[in-house]
Amino acid sequence: MTLRSLAAAGAAFALCLSTPALAELPGGSRAPDFAAKGALAGKPFAFSLKAALKKGPVVLYFYPKAFTQGCTLEAHAFAEASGDFKAAGATVVGMSNDDIATLQKFSTEACRDKFAVASASPAVIKAYDVDLKREGVSTGLTKRTSYVIARDGRIVMVHSDMDYRDHVKMTLDAVRKLKARKG
Repeated sequence: MTLRSLAAAGAAFALCLSTPALAELPGGSRAPDFAAKGALAGKPFAFSLKAALKKGPVVLYFYPKAFTQGCTLEAHAFAEASGDFKAAGATVVGMSNDDIATLQKFSTEACRDKFAVASASPAVIKAYDVDLKREGVSTGLTKRTSYVIARDGRIVMVHSDMDYRDHVKMTLDAVRKLKARKG
C-alpha cells in the first residue's frame, strides 16, 4: 500500500467516524403512535399523532435545536408553506427535544404561529430513529428527518438530510400526491 492510498484510507475512516449513520424508518412502515406536549402560537397544548391522523396526513419533521440558524430557517419555510399544506389537508408538526418554554417561544417567533411544535421524548426519538449521534455517542439532539404519514398511519415519504432546504418542498410534494390519489 502506498503512502498516498494509506492517507486516503485514513481520511475515509475518519469521515465515517464523524458522519452520523442515517437509518430512519422505511417508507411503508407503520409510524409509531405517540402523544407529546407541544406549543402552537405560544400556547401549550397536547399533541396526539392518532388524533391528528383522523384529520388527514401528518408531516412530522424532526429538527435538532430551536433557534439555531438552520432550524429557524426551516421553520420559516414551513410557516411560509403552511397554507399549501393546509390546502392539501395536512397537519405539520415540528419535533425536537427542546423544553416547552423554548417551544412556546419558537412556535411564535420562528413558526410564526402557523404550525405546532412538540417535544420529542427519548422514547419518540428512539421509535423514529432520529437520535443525532457523533462518533457513536448521542448528542441529545435529533437528526433533521421529515416523515409524511398517511391517514392510515403508514409512512409514505422519508427525507433525512441535515440541510434543511429540501424538506418543505419534498414533504409538500408527497402530501399533494396523497391528495391527488384520493380525489
